[in-house]
Amino acid sequence: MAAMKIITFFNNKGGVGKTTSVYHTAWMLSEMGIKTIAVDLDPQSNLTSMFLENDRLEEIYENEKPYTILDALEPIINGEPSIPAHLEKITEDLSLILGNLALSAFEDRLSDAWLKCLNGDNYSFNITSIFKTIIAEAAARVNAAYVLIDVGPNLGAINRAVTISSDFIVMPVASDMFSLQGIKNLGLTLSRWKKEWDQRKLYMPKKLSIAIPDNKTKPIGYIVMQYSAKESKPVKAYLKWANRIPSYYKKFVLNSDNNSEDENNQMIVEDDENCIFLLKHFRSLAPMSMESHKPIFLLKPSDGAIGAHLYAVRNSYVEFKTLTEKIIERTQ
Repeated sequence: MAAMKIITFFNNKGGVGKTTSVYHTAWMLSEMGIKTIAVDLDPQSNLTSMFLENDRLEEIYENEKPYTILDALEPIINGEPSIPAHLEKITEDLSLILGNLALSAFEDRLSDAWLKCLNGDNYSFNITSIFKTIIAEAAARVNAAYVLIDVGPNLGAINRAVTISSDFIVMPVASDMFSLQGIKNLGLTLSRWKKEWDQRKLYMPKKLSIAIPDNKTKPIGYIVMQYSAKESKPVKAYLKWANRIPSYYKKFVLNSDNNSEDENNQMIVEDDENCIFLLKHFRSLAPMSMESHKPIFLLKPSDGAIGAHLYAVRNSYVEFKTLTEKIIERTQ
């Protein structure tokens, strides 16, 4: 059996379809019969709210049931024996590790541990490796082939600990100036985190009881949220930024020196081998998806998908299946 793969969807620019990409890719993997875990590590917990009905959310959060990622983190933080993370069953092949708004309070503890790893501190290595520990146990429990992680749009300590524990990075982007800046920021930061963790591994205690991240995280490409004809943004403006994405990704994420910002040498985004997919907005279907807690491609007439909407649903199934198949191909 192939080894479990951890994929983090990450961009420090918000509003680029990151959570939507995780949600639909996880559902499609399930549709394909591939056991998958979706993990909500964005303190805003938007992925959790996409998956679960309001009654279930209220049952968990208002009654403070120990079902979120934070409940699995706290025993390790306190030096107590770890407890398995709760896996919320969505389908036979899809489970969810729920987010928690209080997760952001964990940032300071992770930052402190990152510094103390340089002193060879056993506890600090345990804390820095905490996401790898929890996710590996959960994946083994349900025999998951893929773990998809949604993180917040920032370059904080939580995302650092998550990315060094991941196998692959997928970068959702949009065609605007700030997305290009996000590509640059994230690319440079990933490179720095990798070097810093390699340095800390030299100080790893010999009698460490857990497996630390091996730091072999590989960026496998980007997903572009495609221009919609119904938007007010002109096509020309979309292309202006979209066709600069390939050079930015190569230069700042892949660290390729064979790169030019010359307008005449720009690669068309559709032709870039690092572009995993150009994803449509499916704007009219998004509210139906949110209300029904179903992916766009599984909406039915009873959910409001009738007429032209039903046709769009069928098209979306093809789109998301193609996207998912391309991600699978790049992670082999």
